[in-house]
Amino acid sequence: MKLYSYFRSSAAFRVRIGLNLKGLAYETAPIHLRRNDQSRPDYRSVNPQGLVPTLEDGGLTLIQSMAILEYLDETRPEPPFLPKIPADRARVRGLADIVACDIHPINNLRVLRYLARELGHDEAAIGKWYNHWITAGFQALEPLLAHSDHTGAFCHGDSPGLADIALVPQVVNAERYQLDLAQFSTIMRIYQNCMRLDAFAAAHPRNQPDYEP
Repeated sequence: MKLYSYFRSSAAFRVRIGLNLKGLAYETAPIHLRRNDQSRPDYRSVNPQGLVPTLEDGGLTLIQSMAILEYLDETRPEPPFLPKIPADRARVRGLADIVACDIHPINNLRVLRYLARELGHDEAAIGKWYNHWITAGFQALEPLLAHSDHTGAFCHGDSPGLADIALVPQVVNAERYQLDLAQFSTIMRIYQNCMRLDAFAAAHPRNQPDYEP
């Protein structure tokens, strides 16, 4: 397997966690988004979107982190990313989608660059934008986790799954933007439990071959 990744990409971070949880070996091919590696013709021939992650598995080329995670779970079912009961699966997907569909799309590098380059916002304004949308998402996610009997050591029960895979990169990014996370005690408890696991720790941006301080 070959994973086209950028150390700071939340979406690539998710797939790294997923690969690690499944115990799958993979080669990392760094795509430096800030240097516009994603616009190179050779990479566009792999992923016409010019985004990361892209996963190559044999003759398959897969794009979009959540689709990649679904593929991994369907082709390598152990350990599972989703519980067995349909209602529980829907709960986990809903939690993951708060991050993947509501928070991340308006806070990714393309959006932040547009705010700076096209709309002229400075670093302080961009930080305010970023933290506003993470806070809004986490304010919804926190009670869904804190007030559910399904929540255990992780987002659903006592084994990490799809919701945890989505959550952890967003917490790491929130910390990078110095968001006060003390109000999200359940989120932070789950995050800390995840980061005690090698699969999550090894996927952290600082442990990637292309890491830059």
